[in-house]
Amino acid sequence: MEYANIKLSKEGNIATIRLNRPDAMNALGRELVADLTSALSDVAGDGSMKALVLRGEGRCFCAGADLKYFQDAFQNPDALRGYLTEINDALFQLEALPVPVIAVVHGFALAGGLELMMACDMALVADDARIGDQHVNFGLMPGGGSTIRLPRLVGPQRAMELLTTGRWLNGPEAVEWGLALRSAPLEGLDEELEKLVAPLRGKSRPGLGWIKQTAHRGRDLSVRDGVAVEGMAFAQYVATSGHPAEGVQAFVEKRTPQF
Repeated sequence: MEYANIKLSKEGNIATIRLNRPDAMNALGRELVADLTSALSDVAGDGSMKALVLRGEGRCFCAGADLKYFQDAFQNPDALRGYLTEINDALFQLEALPVPVIAVVHGFALAGGLELMMACDMALVADDARIGDQHVNFGLMPGGGSTIRLPRLVGPQRAMELLTTGRWLNGPEAVEWGLALRSAPLEGLDEELEKLVAPLRGKSRPGLGWIKQTAHRGRDLSVRDGVAVEGMAFAQYVATSGHPAEGVQAFVEKRTPQF
């Protein structure tokens, strides 16, 4: 399927979605969000995919929501709430995708772009990237989850600094703060990405899905309750998929599992 505001490609069991509004710094307009949700459904339904890479065309990852739309929507609160609901539904869809999602960030990941990045499971960022929640710089507040996700990722005090000062982090700072997995020079991002996705290509798709789902479910639980959830997930996974048996048999036979 062809999309007007994103590019979806699949190669070697890895799907890639590129935000494709470079003239607007990949701002999250309603049409782009609609294309993104459709493409995410496509990836979720393709059992051959083992990971999704999310990145931006042009000079940045994503500079945030479409502020031109905000200007029009200020006079229509219902439309504004609908727009924010669509963005948040897309972010929840990213988090629920049954494969790991990797953001590859260059240029800016600001405001809604940061919120998009935080909904991914891992992030590779360019050393000179500019990452932050700048809503406060324009008299706004987050509407895509920054006040909720950011404290859980970096801690309450660091989150409050970013939320109230509007300052930006570079790539190494984002790694230090726990917002990103690795930072690299811009020209080395693709190499770092390949190092990360190469091992995923041979993994069990159901296994990846169960691991991600269980990790997300356990984030807000006590250790005891989380381990109980993990135990139930393990039993259900083994009962409903042949991959665990194939994996154990491959271990016994000293061969690579065939998933």
